[in-house]
Amino acid sequence: MSAAQAVTPSRDATGRRWGLVGAALLLQFSIGAVYAWSVFAAALQKSSAFHLTKVEAALPFEVTIGMIFIGTFVGGRIQDRRGPRTVALTGGVIYGVGVILASLAQSHDQLALLVVTYGVISGFGLGLAYIVPIAMLQKWFPDRRGLITGLAVGGFGFGAVLTSPIAQAFITANKNVPTKAFLPLGIGYLLLSIIGASFFRNPPQGYRVPGYVPAMAGRVVDSGKDYTQSESLRTPQWYMLTAILTLNVTAGISLISQAAGSATDIAGYSATAAASVVGVWALFNGGGRIIWAAASDLVGRMPAFVAMLGLQGVCFLLLPLAHNPVAFFALGALVYLCYGGGFGTMPATAGDFFGVRNAGAIYGLMILGWSLGGVIGPQIVATIIGGHKNYGTAYLTIAVIALVGTILPLVTRIPRKRQNVSEGYLGEVAGAAHP
Repeated sequence: MSAAQAVTPSRDATGRRWGLVGAALLLQFSIGAVYAWSVFAAALQKSSAFHLTKVEAALPFEVTIGMIFIGTFVGGRIQDRRGPRTVALTGGVIYGVGVILASLAQSHDQLALLVVTYGVISGFGLGLAYIVPIAMLQKWFPDRRGLITGLAVGGFGFGAVLTSPIAQAFITANKNVPTKAFLPLGIGYLLLSIIGASFFRNPPQGYRVPGYVPAMAGRVVDSGKDYTQSESLRTPQWYMLTAILTLNVTAGISLISQAAGSATDIAGYSATAAASVVGVWALFNGGGRIIWAAASDLVGRMPAFVAMLGLQGVCFLLLPLAHNPVAFFALGALVYLCYGGGFGTMPATAGDFFGVRNAGAIYGLMILGWSLGGVIGPQIVATIIGGHKNYGTAYLTIAVIALVGTILPLVTRIPRKRQNVSEGYLGEVAGAAHP
């Protein structure tokens, strides 16, 4: 077989891979609607049937984010072995069904039912579905790892863009029982998930992108090895990356969980306007996944994380003082941009550090950082804000966490291979500095 014949299958497959990006965005758009939760949280606090406290209203969302890790852990391992389609379809169905069942909780006495259906069931399904396109598309796009992981999760960030105003319209029609909105929304999520996941598939055996050679020098480099999950867990870098993700999530999700209420209490937005702000901010969440991921291809992964954490820290210092609606909107948009950027950049970072062959299992386990941050951040701010609306202390606490957290990416280095001259083999250097 000639060289030209050998690369033809790869070129054909390469030409079709962009269609999978569209399918991935469709799936991620449906499950990313979870970021519209603050609209429901505000409604559940005002509802005569529920009348939840801030802490109670944050609980279903916290459980959802906490369950994502379990879903990504299970889904990542299965999809690496069995392929992406079955796992993504299963996750999408479980997620949609969980949201539909959440509509059955219609009073404060049924808060536990809301937590189980929206939190446990849909959260697990969300995790199953979320990890699949990230791992799958990294295998199709080794030449554009940062950009493609940004796109792979971009749809997730954009999920709340349309969901927030649509959910608010359903809630307005059922103010006393806002959970009735989950029935039509869940049906919509179910259909979008099934359509998108039906097209998923891994590259054919022997697939390669013609002309692509992994970079071993520069701002963005490759470790030169496909780690197994157990091998990655034996490196300090896996824990450092997970901690960085945890910090970035803790910061951003603190605002996300209180977005609608903060917009009303700090900047004076009406409930309807606040819901619109949450929807527009979701554009920045989605856009940040693409922008920061693409930027990390140019400036390096760790400098990008330093910038994301640092910007969020400054924004949280200023947010309680931003009584001007425009200033408040701008600061919140930056937080959402950086929060989304962490999810766009970290899958590519994990791929650089540990390879993409077992990306589902390795990054799926790393999503532990999302779950930890998703529980820690909302709980901190909900507890401190309380009934006295103490936003100043709450957001100051998050600002300190983010600013101190910038130290971690400064000291994190990629596992590198180097030639051991005396013994004649390639040995791994866990803490080697970037060239």
